[in-house]
Amino acid sequence: MSDPALGLLMLVLIVIVIMMGFPTAFTLMGLGMFFGFFAYHRGGEAWGDNHIFDLMVQRTYGAMTNDVLISIPLFVLMGYVMERGALVDKMFYSIQLAFRRVPASLAVATLIVCTFWGIASGLVGAVVVLMGVIAFNPMLKAGYDVKLASGVLTAGGTLGILIPPSVMIIVYAAVAGQSVVKLYAAAMFPGFFLAFLYLLYIVGWAALNPKIAPQLPESETRVPVRPWVAKLQQVYSRKMLPALLVAVLAPAKPLSIRADGVRISYPMLLKNLGYALVPLVLALATLGITWWYVVIHQQPDIQSSVPASAQQQQVREAPQPLGAGAKPAEESAEEKLEELGSAVSGSAAARRSEPEVLQQMGSAELRDKATGAPSESGPPQEFYTYFALTAGICGLLLLYYYWIMEAEQFEVLRMLVTSVMPLGILTVVVLAVILFGITTATESAAVGAAGAFLLALQARTLDWKRTKEAVLLTAKTTSMVCWLFVGSALFSAVFAILGGQALLESWVLSLNMSPVQFMILSQAIIFLLGWPLEWTEIIVIFVPIFLPMLKHFNIDPILWGVLVFVNLQAAFLSPPVAMSAFYLKGVAPKHVTLNQIFAGMMPYMLIVIICMVLMYLWPGLTLWLPNYLYGN
Repeated sequence: MSDPALGLLMLVLIVIVIMMGFPTAFTLMGLGMFFGFFAYHRGGEAWGDNHIFDLMVQRTYGAMTNDVLISIPLFVLMGYVMERGALVDKMFYSIQLAFRRVPASLAVATLIVCTFWGIASGLVGAVVVLMGVIAFNPMLKAGYDVKLASGVLTAGGTLGILIPPSVMIIVYAAVAGQSVVKLYAAAMFPGFFLAFLYLLYIVGWAALNPKIAPQLPESETRVPVRPWVAKLQQVYSRKMLPALLVAVLAPAKPLSIRADGVRISYPMLLKNLGYALVPLVLALATLGITWWYVVIHQQPDIQSSVPASAQQQQVREAPQPLGAGAKPAEESAEEKLEELGSAVSGSAAARRSEPEVLQQMGSAELRDKATGAPSESGPPQEFYTYFALTAGICGLLLLYYYWIMEAEQFEVLRMLVTSVMPLGILTVVVLAVILFGITTATESAAVGAAGAFLLALQARTLDWKRTKEAVLLTAKTTSMVCWLFVGSALFSAVFAILGGQALLESWVLSLNMSPVQFMILSQAIIFLLGWPLEWTEIIVIFVPIFLPMLKHFNIDPILWGVLVFVNLQAAFLSPPVAMSAFYLKGVAPKHVTLNQIFAGMMPYMLIVIICMVLMYLWPGLTLWLPNYLYGN
């Protein structure tokens, strides 16, 4: 058997052995060592001198020194701490009350909580199991269709590995050699867009067929209003914002109110006024940060940026001082160029003084063709129009909201602020410090882990036992990922040495496919591999096979990678190895069968395909944010 045939045999065997239940990491290492021994074998050579052992050491050292992987244990620790320390039940209850008038309100609340909880934890199994315990039985008791209830739990629970911060994105970045920050920015909009498509499907299905999601009885949708809030309404106004403002400005009358043994205090009034002003503060903060980043933050760069050619012209035309101490014009110009830090220098000395790494990265071309991110060139004129339009719409929505905000709406807002705001702030901070370049991905993971501990301590649900469990599970998960990378690196190296990679590339190129055809073929193969395999095996084994071909077809690896992320959502929803279904089955009532759960997941697989088609037809959905923030 020829060497390329041995490489193809490796691919076939890895799928068969993994489907038999053997651990992926050690299967990769075992097959890599076995086939690599024959690939390096030379006649008369002692078996201990075989170079496969040197390759094993090199690949292990390379995986252990990969800086990209450092953020994995921190993000995983953040997820496990959030799983054991935060209050998901309160979040679910408050969101369900907020959407109580929407069709299939329980399913909508479940999807929203799964999305944001998945962002915070990034653990599919933990989200599906936890939300299955909290939301599955209430949906079934309310008369919801089993397929609807199981589908929203399994599909919503997988969004955590797509929307940043995601461990899957970090793994792909390490395999493909891409920027984690750019991948985070690219996956942001597609992740929320897929969740939006899920939401449209649930609400649309429930609106067309109300029998699958009956309206909840009034007793379960009634918002509990605190007695002193109702008393405050009677004294001042049914509109809560004017009532609280007047009470804070003239507190004599409200401080004398007693209701059910509770006496109003001035700090209580200030605290509840703060709850009422949260929507206004969020809107102003969002608009203000957007204006600052787009208009003000880049302004110094715009004023100080001078084209390199203009700098050279200024230097050449500058008058030279005469006298004994004067220097030649060329030498003076060169010194001025160095002082200005010009990116373009024609002197050979400047080229030689550059670090070797910069020369290898193609800095000579970048000096002539460097183009910054669009954010560095200032906002276009259309920005001011869109910003004014957005600010006007936000103002009208706020006026309408405060006009209708009475006691029930105020109590729902208070519950949302106390249950959702802490997790939301932590998520926004972790993502913002990455996307705006304030910290690296590893440092932001540390910020997230520290914030998770603070939230858990504030909720008083994290003790020493749960902390030890979170740390132990983090160590296990991190060890699995590291050994998976070692096995993958060894397997792919042996596969390339045997000629399997070159054989597949030559076969694909001989088909004379267009970029669209190659994109469809590669994504279809990954989609089919998602049925028997999990996302980890697909990314570390099969994705590296396609990566070298992307350059030939002129396909952006960022766009292709995000399409793979969305595609791999189907890996959790496709039988027979649909892990989300087995996670849910473990906490579901006995009368719910695995086939019912599988049937509930099928429509979401179709939605994943629709999302991928829209992403390819509209690349800006994926590439606009990374191109705007960091350039092309």
